[in-house]
Amino acid sequence: MILKLKADKLGIVSSGLCLVHYLATPFLFLAKTCSATTCYHAPMWWQLIDYLFLIVSFIAIKQATKKVTKNWLRNVFWVTWLLLLLAIVNETFEIVLVSELFVYIPALVIIGLHFYNHKCCEYSERC
Repeated sequence: MILKLKADKLGIVSSGLCLVHYLATPFLFLAKTCSATTCYHAPMWWQLIDYLFLIVSFIAIKQATKKVTKNWLRNVFWVTWLLLLLAIVNETFEIVLVSELFVYIPALVIIGLHFYNHKCCEYSERC
């Protein structure tokens, strides 16, 4: 039996794991490698996980917004995803000096939007 996940549930899990990934980064590298070598940046393979989460989040939002009839909800999903993309790209390439905590805001908003969308569509035929 193939397990089928709804797009909103996938989005919630993906964004939640993204948050855990960001919360764990400072502790993992402070406690291990970076404290010994005084490095400032996480390794490239760790940063690539950000982009994996972005891809999964993109797919979840694309699937979730297919059935949404509320334009504001669709627009907020995509604007928030774009902000998350910009925050991650900025953190990777250090284009603008912004707190690393900025990435949490769009990730939390996306989780909330998926929860809202899931509840809205669960109890109503019009999403």
